[in-house]
Amino acid sequence: NLELIKGTARFVRRRVIEVDDRLLTAPNILVATGSRALLPDVAGLDQVRTHTSDTVMRLDRFPERLAIIGGGFIATELGHVFSGYGSQVTLYNRSDVLLRAEDHDVSARFTEIFGRRVDLRLGGMPDRVEAAGDAIRLHRGEEMVEVDEVLVATGRRPNSDLVDAEAGGLDVAADGVITVDDTMATNVEGVWAIGDVANSHQLKHLANAEAKVAFWNMANPDRPRTADYRAVPHAVFSDPQVAAVGLTEQQAIDAGVDHVVGRRDYGGTAFGWALEDTDSFAKVIIDRSSGLLIGAHILGPQAATLIQPLIQAIQFAQPARDVANEVFYIHPALTEVVENALIDGLEKLDSRT
Repeated sequence: NLELIKGTARFVRRRVIEVDDRLLTAPNILVATGSRALLPDVAGLDQVRTHTSDTVMRLDRFPERLAIIGGGFIATELGHVFSGYGSQVTLYNRSDVLLRAEDHDVSARFTEIFGRRVDLRLGGMPDRVEAAGDAIRLHRGEEMVEVDEVLVATGRRPNSDLVDAEAGGLDVAADGVITVDDTMATNVEGVWAIGDVANSHQLKHLANAEAKVAFWNMANPDRPRTADYRAVPHAVFSDPQVAAVGLTEQQAIDAGVDHVVGRRDYGGTAFGWALEDTDSFAKVIIDRSSGLLIGAHILGPQAATLIQPLIQAIQFAQPARDVANEVFYIHPALTEVVENALIDGLEKLDSRT
């Protein structure tokens, strides 16, 4: 019972869109147009063959040599994929670490490990790029790297401009995000927005949650629901895997929050010892005054799974002491690293009170 209209939709006025010369309106309009990749300002980049995360997995032939420009989620996940398949990967990043928005301990350790199998060119982007027959050359100072393909992963911007959101009367922030309230409603009655076009997190699971809220509120205007952003987690599915929720240690310091940090290596548990893992760890941040967990960061195998009880602890304001002591942690499961990180934090909390 759906009518699919294929075409490019743009707002022409409040709650009226045009699709290929056809004007459409409705009691409710949902803007869910996502985001698109941005190209960095590198001389010659627009003159050579480049790929983004939208196209690189559809290559006709496997690149033996791949350059990646960027050092965030997409760059490190796809760098892991292609290096795992055998590509010689060279990665350029403006900062001196990868995943620089992560907790400092995580980004530093991740950069060290990732650099063991990917050629990292940190601290600066290429100066210029040029075609060389079927190959592509990237220059940075006196360095020159020749590759078969280039993947650009330096960020994304919301597609609010592509739908002329402002022509529809919608409030749009300077970064292109459509302004919504916690019911996913815009400033125009009957117009809603979700996902990358309406938030800066750019996470699929958050967009899914926002969709549930928006659709409910369209159908039940007298019983509105709201989106809750207290504990928005994320994960990086690279190698090593990374997962995080809440504040980083530096954010807690900058915010003036009196806190303690608990940390345990995977290798300190039976499962981690069996894995012979000497790199991975879990880290928790506990607010001193309340005893609540305010941040959690895990680097290592199954990090995105291990962090789940810590997400729930933050979401439901469960005291860190209860999360550590009032539930069973299966032995010898890898979840014991979460338990041990919490216990380490609580021991430090107790030693300073």
